[in-house]
This record gives sequence, C-alpha cells and structure tokens, in this order.
Amino acid sequence: MLRTSDRDLSVDNILFQSNDILPAGGSMMLFEVKSGTNRRPGDPQTRSGAVMDPSIRALELLGVLFSGGAWLCSLATTLMSTWLTLSTDLLTTETYELGLWGTCVVQELGVQECRPYNSMLGLPPDIMLARILMCVTLAIGLLALLLAVPGMHVVNSCTGRRCKWVMRMAGGALCLVAGVLGLIPVSYIAHLTVLRYFDESLPEMLPRWEFGDALFCGWTAGVLHLVAGTLLLTSCLCLQKENCNSPSPIPLVRVQPGRLSIRTRSEYV
Repeated sequence: MLRTSDRDLSVDNILFQSNDILPAGGSMMLFEVKSGTNRRPGDPQTRSGAVMDPSIRALELLGVLFSGGAWLCSLATTLMSTWLTLSTDLLTTETYELGLWGTCVVQELGVQECRPYNSMLGLPPDIMLARILMCVTLAIGLLALLLAVPGMHVVNSCTGRRCKWVMRMAGGALCLVAGVLGLIPVSYIAHLTVLRYFDESLPEMLPRWEFGDALFCGWTAGVLHLVAGTLLLTSCLCLQKENCNSPSPIPLVRVQPGRLSIRTRSEYV
C-alpha cells in the first residue's frame, strides 16, 4: 500500500483539463499543478488575480488627486494677470499688473481695466517664453491626468493589470515632465524680477516690479505635479514588486494518462 507523507493530493491542487475521460493508452491530456494556493477555479480572486495592497490604491488615488489639483493651479497661473505687480508713490490709488496675456490697472475702488498685448511678435522674450511653456505644461498635465484616471484599479477602463500599469506609469512620468516645465517659467520670471529690482544702475526713485500671486500659484502647481508623478510611479513600482513576490502557477504539462506520476516522498507498507 502506498502512503504519501508530504501532503494530500486533491482536486484543488491538480486541475485536469479534458473534454471526456480517456481510456488507458489513449491520447495525452493536460493538467496544471498550482503551488502555494488552495483556490478553486471559480474563486473571484483566482479569476482577477491577488487582492491588491490598500496602500497601493491609496498611492494611486492621491496621485490622481494631486495631478488634478496641479492642473487646475497651472490653468489659474496661465490665466492670471498678476505675474508681476507695480505700485508707485505718485499714484497710490492705482496698481499695475503684468500677465502673460496683457496688462491691467487696478484702482483703489476695485475697478480693473485690462488691455491685451497688441502684437505677439512684440512681446518681451521672457513673457513669450513663459506663455509657450505654460501652454505646453497645460497640455502635458491634461494628458497625464487622462492616462492616470483610467489606469486606476477602481476604474473599469481596460482589462488586465499590465494595461493599467502602463497607463499609470505613463501618467506619472508626464506629471514629472509637466512639473519641471511649469517651474521653469515662474522661476525664470522671478529671477529676472529680482535682478531688475536690485539693479543699481536704475534710479532709486524709479518704481520696480514685484512678485505677484500668479508666481506663487505657479510654484504650487509645479510642486503638486512633481508630488503627483512621484506617487503614481511609486504605486507602479510597489505593484511590480508585489507581483514578483506572489506565487505563480506552474505551466501546463503534457503526460500520458496511464503514466501520471507526481514526485512526492512516499512509504511502501
């Protein structure tokens, strides 16, 4: 009599795939041996894969939220007319504002009058560069958001983890690019403003431009884009590490029906 001492061989561990019962000496049939699992074929976790770590879901959700907030801040920065502000002692009732699309005059009573730039070719180089980079930042940030949202596992957009992983990875990388591109124009305008403010060649009584609210909003948008990209890429790397550590099924093996044998430690009595 044959007695196995390692573990029992059950139907949960050996899944035969055959249309009918074959006689001895007939054709070969396929079976699959699964290691490290006792799930049945109808188990939902067997069909859709292992349950994802809740921390990975939290990372991807935070990444999408930060990405949406960053894009809104970038849009506000592009449209705001307060990139630079100027106030003089001669006209204390008026404040001048400089934006990417025009200049504005704000009076003491709150009345604002804006005038767009006359010609695009006549723009200062720094304003022209900032306008181009902010438009590119908006386009890349929107594309990153459109890729990151379907890549979330809570959204039923495409089948397969590989597809969602690629979409989320691409969204995270584009968020990083959008963050860098968004920080360049605001930092460059701020750098030029500081140089002109402390320029000793200009008369001391001459009014100088100062930082506006749009610069701080642009810095916030750039940092949020970088944080969103980091969170999305971290969720992808953690998921890849989790998949590498999870047990994988043994491939299908062809055997003769009359020669089915499984290597176990046995004792003959």
